[in-house]
Amino acid sequence: MATLKLGKVDKGKLPKDLKAFLAPYHLSMSAKLQKKNRFRDEGAGIWRSFLEVEGTEVQELQHFLKSAGFLPNGKIDGIYGYGTMAAVRLFQEYVRTVEGKETIGVPDGVAGKNTKKHIKEWTNEKLSTPDFVNDWGNASVDTPTASYSHWLSLLQKGQAHYLEKKHSILDHIEQFNTPTDTKKIANWNTSNNTIHLIGIRRNHDQSYMTKRPNDDLFILLLNGLTFYFWGSTDPNPGMTKRKDLPFLIEGQHDYSFGWHKVTDENIVYRALRPSSTGVLVFRDKDGNKALTEADLVTGLDAVPNNTINIHWSGIGLTNFSAGCQVIAGASYINHKEAIIDCRAIAATSYGELGSQKTRGAYNLIADLILTYAPVGVRNLTYTLTRDDTAFLSDELTVDLIGEVVGRLKESTV
Repeated sequence: MATLKLGKVDKGKLPKDLKAFLAPYHLSMSAKLQKKNRFRDEGAGIWRSFLEVEGTEVQELQHFLKSAGFLPNGKIDGIYGYGTMAAVRLFQEYVRTVEGKETIGVPDGVAGKNTKKHIKEWTNEKLSTPDFVNDWGNASVDTPTASYSHWLSLLQKGQAHYLEKKHSILDHIEQFNTPTDTKKIANWNTSNNTIHLIGIRRNHDQSYMTKRPNDDLFILLLNGLTFYFWGSTDPNPGMTKRKDLPFLIEGQHDYSFGWHKVTDENIVYRALRPSSTGVLVFRDKDGNKALTEADLVTGLDAVPNNTINIHWSGIGLTNFSAGCQVIAGASYINHKEAIIDCRAIAATSYGELGSQKTRGAYNLIADLILTYAPVGVRNLTYTLTRDDTAFLSDELTVDLIGEVVGRLKESTV
């Protein structure tokens, strides 16, 4: 049995036009990188060529992943592409955390001897049971968890409130008439027909002259389930060249699947990007390395910013943000409300990747979004709020949100 990984192709399944096959996946990369006609294996830090191999092992793997709910919308085409790699990583992470079988090893997206052994065990143990389809694949927005319904309700209540009453920050969006990926309140999507990511900003008005911590909360609403991550919604002064740091405006924004570091062939990796023209930002005009009332008074940048991505922030020890929204790799809270410690497998920086180290929790959020997006959907809705308003909920107090972030951050100590 061959080790299967990104780029492997069953005999006779090689695409006739490699460039056309890869084009939809590499849209946001630089023109130079799009010409490579290879898969970007950002986990190993290399580019992989298409490699045709004897037999039908890739298709067999895809059949299992689809049947078990890890590849619900993917094609069984015999090509080990990005979707198959994400599905394998999800299988490995699910076995490692939900099943509690750490013998699966590092969730690296490679289907080697050990992963295949666990696939065989899964099949033998669950074939005739409802558990054959995993919790993530078996979930649905039609039968959501209480947590999912709660967060969706908060979005809906928030929209209704802000349509009725003015808000000093959101008013800037209402008065902005150039096309942008930042939505006016009436256009917010608060339904379950999309993937929702919510960011809760904390300590934005505190000055950090050299290093801003990862201290914000992110909530992923997907397939009727809720997952919690942490990181930062604010720029780290040590990561930026400009003195007037960009702070993404609170509100709702359209993001789509894409890549970060899109011109660097040695670093480029999967991330979320503004869907078209860019999102709206305030600038730290007074140079105090914080977002304060004085910055709100000076107003928004006149031009939407198309570089405010949603990407990885290392293990969480350092804030990788120059204005982007960043996710720490050290830990997350899963659909069963259990804290998952990823420290043993999470890299602190680019240099540790590929040597039994991954992006940890960030890989999970990226893979969940790619795998469980509805057919044909390449976008998600990102709604940013702050801890002292938090969608007007009496339950979501500053202290409670801080407590959740604190529990997640304890895993880095």
